[in-house]
Amino acid sequence: MKLSAVIEDLYMFNEAGDMPARIRAAAAAGLDRVEFHMWGPEGMDAVAAALKDTGVRLLSLTVGPRVGCVDRSKEAYVMDAIDRTMAMCQRLGAKDMVIAGGPALAGASAAEQHDNMVYLLKRAAPRVQAAGMRLLLEPLNTRIDHVGFFMGSALEGLDIVEAVDSPAVRLLYDAYHAAVMGEDYREILQRAHLIGYVQVADTNGRHEPGTGSIAWAAWLPALKAAGYQGDIGLEYRPSGSTLDSLARTREVFGMAEVSA
Repeated sequence: MKLSAVIEDLYMFNEAGDMPARIRAAAAAGLDRVEFHMWGPEGMDAVAAALKDTGVRLLSLTVGPRVGCVDRSKEAYVMDAIDRTMAMCQRLGAKDMVIAGGPALAGASAAEQHDNMVYLLKRAAPRVQAAGMRLLLEPLNTRIDHVGFFMGSALEGLDIVEAVDSPAVRLLYDAYHAAVMGEDYREILQRAHLIGYVQVADTNGRHEPGTGSIAWAAWLPALKAAGYQGDIGLEYRPSGSTLDSLARTREVFGMAEVSA
């Protein structure tokens, strides 16, 4: 396990400036992997150069333009967005793409939207697997940050991943979103084999671990005991400077770095 800095706006290393500067700041802080959400045709040459110069690895991008996967009528649009994101990931060296349910579909039942997600992810899985990549399905809490979205539950996300039944589709388990929804991490980790990636932030403001109510001293050993061997994404809003928040996170996790 290693720590990865989420360098999207509002998260880590924003003090440094633009995305290439954030990549260089992460490298200077001893991190060798990063991720961000939004991307487009502009500025990616500079991002690629910063990754190459620093040796930092980009782990993932969000499927863009941002699309949900609850509307079966938008299949062509969703597949095109996935294809475009795969191409950008391949250009930048990333292996994962993140997708969420998106805004709830008006007039559709929860069961229908659930089935639509399974359908669309099944349609996407073969092209993603053929490229040697993964789609990470991320449940987003619907109580604070994503009111009006569909699929706020990590447990439902696991059900969807299980139904898709492809190694190219895995759950992105965000400990913050799950805690906001009142879910028990021990229940989620019972199906850790379906978890492809993990992100963290604490409750009470979505700041770094140690600023809220999540019991990290129990959570991290449980994650390891469940067999998770991937990296941990730091998707939090620093309560102070990024470097101070990083030091606090490392202290809370009980090590200078989360390492294998």
